Amino acid sequence: MKFLSLVRHAETGQQPSQRLMDEMGKVMAEMTKSGALVSTAGLTPTKDGIRMRSNMGKFSQTDGPFTETKEVIGGYAILEAPSMAAAIEITRKFLAVHGNEWNVECELRPLASPEFGVRGES
Repeated sequence: MKFLSLVRHAETGQQPSQRLMDEMGKVMAEMTKSGALVSTAGLTPTKDGIRMRSNMGKFSQTDGPFTETKEVIGGYAILEAPSMAAAIEITRKFLAVHGNEWNVECELRPLASPEFGVRGES
């Protein structure tokens, strides 16, 4: 099964330490080699983004930064795991690398599509 892990944190402008970058590189290499990490990327600050919305067919656009947002999606990972329990363990390893430097959370959800072996609920 494939899972999407959305990485959330407060947008403070905090930069990762060299220790975090080194440890994250090791964990990502290990997870990629084992097949658990399919894809991952960080996102630029919300000042670079645009929110698009359709409200009953009426479109609107809001330019970043999104100051009303306490936490933002700072990145994502697509994981390959045999179960939610296994995906949780992969995510726990990712979070542990952050140590006491960051307040970060991951929202972990199965990808829903026949391609991924899961049917979405409407």
